[in-house]
Amino acid sequence: MRLALRAPALWPPARWGAALAAAVLTALAAGLPTAVIPNPVFGRTVPTPWWAYPVLAVTAVLGGLLLATYVRLGAERATEPPEPDGQERRRRRLGTAGGLLSFLAVGCPVCNKVVLLLLGSSGAMTVWAPVQPVLAVASVVLLAVATAQRLAGEVACGSAPAAVPAGTATATAAAAGPPDAPDVPDARGTLRD
Repeated sequence: MRLALRAPALWPPARWGAALAAAVLTALAAGLPTAVIPNPVFGRTVPTPWWAYPVLAVTAVLGGLLLATYVRLGAERATEPPEPDGQERRRRRLGTAGGLLSFLAVGCPVCNKVVLLLLGSSGAMTVWAPVQPVLAVASVVLLAVATAQRLAGEVACGSAPAAVPAGTATATAAAAGPPDAPDVPDARGTLRD
């Protein structure tokens, strides 16, 4: 967990901008159709429960951080992304499931057409509505696990774009190595000059 908390500290401003944009888009994608965010297009027949607001906020923050880990900046954009392995596919499934569960958790129980078809309106209120807080907790846990794993992977494998504070020429020189050093592969296996 400690590794996961270190990764965002290394992010450049562009990655933070992507995280902010992704968080806003996540909040809008989950909040507008479910009418947790009031709007003239979508409505609710059942009032929004108090817990839906913090769940939407946490979902937006975790979704923004998670989506920002997929943004490729600088020199990364010129290279082909690696093929996802089993762990990466698992992380993607966790994030997707967490986002979908969050959407279902904060939605109006009688506005969900599938729930209405399966349970009817009384079943939606007596069966589905009590399950929604459990779905909310599960969605936050899935998003948190996927985000923590992605962030920890950035620090562990050295793929996080490091932000070098202004005026630290020694950090740049140390990263480049001694001037007369032979070509040595870096952490990613590519030769550096």
